[in-house]
Amino acid sequence: MRIRDENGVRYLAFDRPEVRNAFTADVARELAESLEDLDHETLDAVVLTGEGEAFSAGGDIEAMAERDETTAEAYDRVRATLGRVAEAVLTAPVPVVAKVDGDAVGAGLSLVAAADFAYAAESARFGASFINVGLVPDMGGTVTLPRLVGLRTAKELAFTGKLIDAETAAEFDLVNETVPDDELDDRIDEICETLASRPTENVGLAKRAIHDNLGRSWQDGLEREAYVQSLAYDTPAHEEGVDAFLNDRQPEFD
Repeated sequence: MRIRDENGVRYLAFDRPEVRNAFTADVARELAESLEDLDHETLDAVVLTGEGEAFSAGGDIEAMAERDETTAEAYDRVRATLGRVAEAVLTAPVPVVAKVDGDAVGAGLSLVAAADFAYAAESARFGASFINVGLVPDMGGTVTLPRLVGLRTAKELAFTGKLIDAETAAEFDLVNETVPDDELDDRIDEICETLASRPTENVGLAKRAIHDNLGRSWQDGLEREAYVQSLAYDTPAHEEGVDAFLNDRQPEFD
């Protein structure tokens, strides 16, 4: 994996183009570690992308063929690698943006679904291809897909493994937007600039509240919302935002 920090953005690029950026346990661990050490004081966003012609083709099938493990061992591996990645994306203190510049299938699709934003090139394709090798969606796919695309569409994708084009992915709300292939870099730069202009710590608090409340009753959700809002009230960004509003100027967030 190629990792670089530039202008407040961490770029994480899968660099196994010869296997269409397929995931191994080692790749998943490296990705999780790079997401777990994020700091909202130095970074504004993360961009996930893939080298070559694919975002990610999902799990490495050759590696699957070589495994010899019990059900308990498989559970430990999946939770400690693919599950760890999903948890790292969902709890990252800064927004995670998926730049889908090629096919995103299997775990690649799940990673797109877990990201906070996703922008796709018009040529990109998407598929929950797990069923094609007798598996179920992982890397958080069973958690995020139904919430994004709806229960029946999630089942259709997971049960059939069919490929959909980028336009259909946008219609399903799997991605925020599709753009011509040669405009994808510019669109990613635009969203990163917008995020950089916002108070990153407070964006992270909003993300935390939204994700925390996904599985709660509305009563518990209101309690959690009030707690996270109390944290936001005590931030410099809130003080700056109020002062800017009262003095009719644009806020200047650090």
